[in-house]
Amino acid sequence: MDEYNRFVDWDKMDVTVQSQDAKELTCTEFQELKQLARQGYWAKNHSLRAKVYHKLISNIPCRTVTPDANVYRDIVVKIVGKRNSSSLPLPEFVDNSLVPTYCLNAEGIGAVRKIILCIANQFPDISFCPALPSVIALLLHYSKDEAECFEQVCRILACNDPSKRLIDQTFLAFESSCMTFGDLVNKYCQAAHKLMVAVSEDVLEVYSDWQRWLFGELPMVYIARVFDVFLVEGYKVLYRVALALLKFFHKVRAGQPMESDSIQQDIRAFVRDIAKSVSPERLLEKAFAIRLFSRKEIQLLQMANEKALQQKGITVKQKRQNVHLAVHAENFKSEIVSVKEMRDIWSWIPERFALCQPLLLFTTLEHGCSLSRFYSHSEGHEPTLLLIKTTAKEVCGAYLSTDWSERRRGGNKLSFFGTGECFVFRLQPEVERYEWVIIKHPELATTGSEPENHASPASSTLSSGSVPSDPSDRLSPFLSARHFNLPSKTASMFMAGSSECIIIGGGDGQALYLDADLNHGRTSHCNTFNNQPLCSESFQISVLEVWGFRDTMNDLM
Repeated sequence: MDEYNRFVDWDKMDVTVQSQDAKELTCTEFQELKQLARQGYWAKNHSLRAKVYHKLISNIPCRTVTPDANVYRDIVVKIVGKRNSSSLPLPEFVDNSLVPTYCLNAEGIGAVRKIILCIANQFPDISFCPALPSVIALLLHYSKDEAECFEQVCRILACNDPSKRLIDQTFLAFESSCMTFGDLVNKYCQAAHKLMVAVSEDVLEVYSDWQRWLFGELPMVYIARVFDVFLVEGYKVLYRVALALLKFFHKVRAGQPMESDSIQQDIRAFVRDIAKSVSPERLLEKAFAIRLFSRKEIQLLQMANEKALQQKGITVKQKRQNVHLAVHAENFKSEIVSVKEMRDIWSWIPERFALCQPLLLFTTLEHGCSLSRFYSHSEGHEPTLLLIKTTAKEVCGAYLSTDWSERRRGGNKLSFFGTGECFVFRLQPEVERYEWVIIKHPELATTGSEPENHASPASSTLSSGSVPSDPSDRLSPFLSARHFNLPSKTASMFMAGSSECIIIGGGDGQALYLDADLNHGRTSHCNTFNNQPLCSESFQISVLEVWGFRDTMNDLM
């Protein structure tokens, strides 16, 4: 242990890692390494963890020319000079980021800044990397000297395996990861998300803190356990742990008054003091209990979010700016929902579309109760938002991921289409969102045609033409039934339209049917689900609106 204690203040370090007998790690198989990392096999001995880190990082595939320890020894004197390391200015790409000290001694604290400056010198393409100070500070605990730590961090930054994402190094990558995290929260932490919406004006800003929770606020013993698994399994682990933190925050703090004026500050404080409520083992147990999307699916979502940001003018060289735009109160007017209610809806939609502003496409008050006019005003827009107010003052609606022009694929038949991002919701009398849309009652579609026309395999499975050759060319990455454990014959049965009716399938047993005159509708509600119906089984429509998503690039210029 002596060779790895140069930068460690052992009075701050967890005593258990000093007392365990040293062990060796001989396995090389991924599955066995994964199991041992999750179990904390090398977390109980400081020297063993240092050797394992060195082994895992040495195996990272890197660019041909990657700075090593010798490079650090050559440049550190020229870059740092005789300046006091504790007062060294940080480069712009980590400015305003936390520089945690963890269990470092005074020499280690100064070394963090020296290494950051040397990395800035060797990696001029890095434009935004808020996690870097934390990673350096953590690895210094397990390094023999500054040069070794520098080399290990450089290997992580220089990873050239396209399937192995490690640390965000541009604002585009960072911001898209925040959007992806928001999408995952929307799916896997609905109770916590509901709390964020209730107490925050901008939930996207709250979720942009997710990496800070891990690389900044988490205590040393926790982030080290996370890093153990991260080096084996990759970036997906970070999403898992951040989701688990949010779940625990909601569980511990739900129903209690906020401790500050900001939910962001409350979450940061909770994470800093997490030892009061959750052990490292329990945190990881919770993280890996989440049935998260596969790595490939998350990669597709990340690509879609990056594309959306690029369409807004964000580039790989972009510096931090506020790209989160809530619904503008001064430009929004609806006869069905308030600005606050529309912002709530905006918090449910995929993050890449939350960058846009709502654009009214159709309203029965102006365009009349004509289904053909509904289609003519809605087609060409993807996605769209449908809002309905009944004569009984009920308010419900649906987020529809696919252009209504897709209905023509079935010819004169009522064919189903859409993706797994569709959902239906209710705002009045109570707020409720119904997850994972799928038509559960196709008999609602009966409008005089033969029943088999409504649920035939040809109309209820994804056609080969609906899957693009390049996933990044499609804004909606969820195109396969396996993503949602749905039977393939009903995988695309989310929305349907003909000249006679509109049908929108709802998750949790909900389905919505609208007549051609847009005056009357009805719902189907499966009683096997423990939830309230979308609205009355049969209802009269008072107002119906369709909203599109306006690109905000012009608003920023």
